[in-house]
Amino acid sequence: MADRRGSDDDISRLLSLPVWAVVGLTANRQRPSYGVVRFLLDRGVRVIPVNPEGTAVHDQPGVRALSDIDQPVDVVDIFRRSAQAGAHVDEAIAIGAAAVWLQLGVVDSAAADRAESAGLTVVMDRCPAIEWPRLGPHDRA
Repeated sequence: MADRRGSDDDISRLLSLPVWAVVGLTANRQRPSYGVVRFLLDRGVRVIPVNPEGTAVHDQPGVRALSDIDQPVDVVDIFRRSAQAGAHVDEAIAIGAAAVWLQLGVVDSAAADRAESAGLTVVMDRCPAIEWPRLGPHDRA
């Protein structure tokens, strides 16, 4: 069985946090990250795109790495292959993020363990756009 993490209480709390850095977000409309971020933006979440080119997405200025972000980040949402996720989890720990959210199909148990050991909340193998109707704040929109 997959190592799916994140209690309903954890998910609900993270969905109420205002600043999310989204690793792997590009302007490619065919990618799931593009639609999920549009969903988050429509609900008042501030999103910082993180991609190798540092390009803006949905009119949000982008950065090349989490370490390039010059403000506190609540949640680092990772849209990368499982084999690449661990490095981004380590970056999230290094910048002092409060949580990491690994998207559906993104599973790295060792990285999740490292994040939890560092005090971060971990949600893994889930999608905020799916969880929002069930657990998200209903006063934002």
